[in-house]
Amino acid sequence: MAPEPAVGTGARGTGAPAAEDVFAGGSENGRLMAALDWAATPVGPVDTWPASLRYAIRTVLVSRFPMILTWGPQYTQFYNDAYATLIGAKHPGALGDDLRITLAEGWAALQDPVERAMATREASWIPQLLLLLERAGYREETYFTVSHAPAFGDDGEVAGMHAVCTEVTGQVVAERRQRLLHEVATAAGRREDERDLAVGVCAALATDPLDVPFAAVYLTEDGGPRLRRAATVGVDPGLLPEAARGVGHLGDAAVAGLGVSGGPFGDPVTQSVVLPLTGGAGREPVGALLVGVSPARALDEDHRTFHELLAGQVAGAVVDARAYASERARAEALAELDRAKTTFFANVSHELRTPLTLLLGPIADALAESGADLPPAVHDQLTLALRNGQRLQRLVNDLLEFVSIEAGRTAPVRVATDLAADTAELAGVLRAAAERAGLTLTVDCPPLGRPAAVDPRMWEKIVLNLVANAVKYTFVGGITVALTAEDDDVVLRVSDSGVGVPAAELPYLFDRFHRVADSPARSREGTGLGLALVRELVELHGGTVAAESRPGEGSTFTVRLPSGEPDTDAAPPPTTAPVRAAALTPWDDDLGWRARTADPAGPLGTVLVVDDNADMRAYLTRLLSPSWVVRTAADGTQALADASAAPPDVVLTDVMMPGLDGFALLKALRADPATRAVPVVMLTARAGQEAAVEGFDAGVDDYLPKPFESAELLGRLRAVLERARGRREAGPPPATAAAPRPGPPAPPPPRPRTGGRAGLSSVPPAPAGAWQDGRGVRRTWRFPSRASSIPPLRRRLRALLAEAGLDDERAYDLVLAACEAATNAIEHAQHPTEPVIEVRVAVGDGEVEIAVHDTGQWRERTSSMDRGRGSMLMSAVADVTAVPGPAGTTVTIRSPRPEG
Repeated sequence: MAPEPAVGTGARGTGAPAAEDVFAGGSENGRLMAALDWAATPVGPVDTWPASLRYAIRTVLVSRFPMILTWGPQYTQFYNDAYATLIGAKHPGALGDDLRITLAEGWAALQDPVERAMATREASWIPQLLLLLERAGYREETYFTVSHAPAFGDDGEVAGMHAVCTEVTGQVVAERRQRLLHEVATAAGRREDERDLAVGVCAALATDPLDVPFAAVYLTEDGGPRLRRAATVGVDPGLLPEAARGVGHLGDAAVAGLGVSGGPFGDPVTQSVVLPLTGGAGREPVGALLVGVSPARALDEDHRTFHELLAGQVAGAVVDARAYASERARAEALAELDRAKTTFFANVSHELRTPLTLLLGPIADALAESGADLPPAVHDQLTLALRNGQRLQRLVNDLLEFVSIEAGRTAPVRVATDLAADTAELAGVLRAAAERAGLTLTVDCPPLGRPAAVDPRMWEKIVLNLVANAVKYTFVGGITVALTAEDDDVVLRVSDSGVGVPAAELPYLFDRFHRVADSPARSREGTGLGLALVRELVELHGGTVAAESRPGEGSTFTVRLPSGEPDTDAAPPPTTAPVRAAALTPWDDDLGWRARTADPAGPLGTVLVVDDNADMRAYLTRLLSPSWVVRTAADGTQALADASAAPPDVVLTDVMMPGLDGFALLKALRADPATRAVPVVMLTARAGQEAAVEGFDAGVDDYLPKPFESAELLGRLRAVLERARGRREAGPPPATAAAPRPGPPAPPPPRPRTGGRAGLSSVPPAPAGAWQDGRGVRRTWRFPSRASSIPPLRRRLRALLAEAGLDDERAYDLVLAACEAATNAIEHAQHPTEPVIEVRVAVGDGEVEIAVHDTGQWRERTSSMDRGRGSMLMSAVADVTAVPGPAGTTVTIRSPRPEG
């Protein structure tokens, strides 16, 4: 128990205010206290008051800070005007009354600091003290910063209590509401779905039940006025309307019967506000926020401003979420459209390439077989059709290549490349076109000193597109192709003296389908993808491409690539056709479709042709019939039944077919012991490295993209048949057998240069030498390093061995081994200094020797189902040695010649 303060007694002290002067200067409250009958209060008449009380009252009344004085054990109150405003309707009845009665609702919070100050004679300091006051007709949440101090009587004992206070309710509530607005903004800012946003907003509102006892977020549906509840907090959702026809149909009636309490004192919530969530001036609401009003705070202007800010935060977040959802839907629609476009191009490639094959193949065959007999006008028309068909083929290839890059299906396979030699050779492909146009083509590609890690196929497209573009837009002067090494980069510059490009067009030069308006050109043909494709391929290498130009003076295109390191598993993709030849064909008018030649030895075997296109089946039947017995099937299911009933020697199948496609057919054939060893060659409309890799990974024996050359198809079918027969005759390899491996190859010698510039070597397929003496027959042939060289090699070798008198069986084995060695030289020589292979044959009295020489480095076959079988096959029929050297690799096949 705190000691009861004593009431001071005795006469007025010397100098103490007279009774009539105690309340002077006290303004309104002084006058009220002067008129009060103090005799009816515990402190008695004024003239009996001790001097200490009179001085204390004078101090309180003249202060402009809220102050209160209590005196005596009954806590009789004296206070000033400033304090009167704090207690509201309790004034003036509180004057002379007991503090414990006046502030009964808040005494639980006040009692301890008041009694402690009087008992210990030490002042207290309490910031932001929460008090429940009923000063405005309701239980109000208020906050005060207050100090309680003892009041001393004339005898020096504690006679009462001084309190100095200031109300900080506005500050406390404002700070709390500001924190809530921040929480709502943070929660809403992390949401992209509007309903998820509504849940997040309600979770944030749950952190401040004093200001938001309950809330519900309603959102409009389908852009109309109808509202649907999205999330709630602080109330059972089932007690609120699930939907409403509009903002005006939500109101105070929704609060009735909710049984929600709020505020710091748990009073019932009886009032709510409906706040429209407007998306901006003049816009229709995107929803509504139903908010319960705290029973401990008046719905005054500050409270309404808070609600408006809260609604604004939520409305902005909903608008942003809907904008994001709309943009996301638009992006997804565009992405779906892009996927549909990519799928369309991937699928339509089959429909584009198959007709191209059926157009170009027969035209080329007609020109090759009957060209001399055709009337000149017909010959010219067919040549025109062939040339434009090949141009269409190149445009289709460019388009599909770009689509593949866009779809993310193309990635560079970086291998160590002699970039100077490759660039010079590629630029030289267009030399004839430049010279026919009256232009000079200067190629300045000195050795770089080290190989660069690039994808050779992509580099070909980069160089050819840039040089072709220069030829197209240059009418006088010339073109320079220069390659240099700068720090760790290789830099290609293609400069011309052409029409140039306006400065305003340069930023768009590498955009898809962009053309410079009114720019003179030799031709307006093309897809508009050439330079865009260059940029995509350069960026795939981590490089940059830029253009500098002045109208009328010419342009310079600069490609800068990091030298980089080869990929750890980098190797040219497994393909049986030389990449370079395929890449150059569309640019070179002199590279035509070679004629097919019937095999003089009669049918080679039975080929099963599988294609769902009737015209393609008819064309392949007509093409293969002179050399093969042809059976056909319209789909994979029919082909599987046909092959199972009577296994063919070779299966030639399309990839894309309804039902059982080419890959499924291959899998089924490999699973059946009766057809497991039947070689399979696939035709596909899908061009490019990834398609070839997919085919060989699936176990196909050979893979040929459409459109194809008839001679190449015939050569490939013969090659796979001979390899298959050789494997069957050689029998299965021993478990520990390994193909002969040469020693480490020496690096290739530098390509011959002229005047410091790389040039192109022209390699005719005609024999380089032939002689016969007493020691036997000798021949030396040079062939272009491409797959189409194998059939003429086979024919010449057969004729030579027959001329030398070898028996058919021995000749067959040697021809098979020699063609296998030549195929390896064409496919696997790395960095050849010349695109040529040389075959030397010597037939003596006791031995036959065939040497196949290439100008590059040897490497083992990669990623093919018959890995190592070629070497095994050669070793099975003859003695084989492989000798790498500085000038290339030579594979020598020796076989004793039987007596007689």
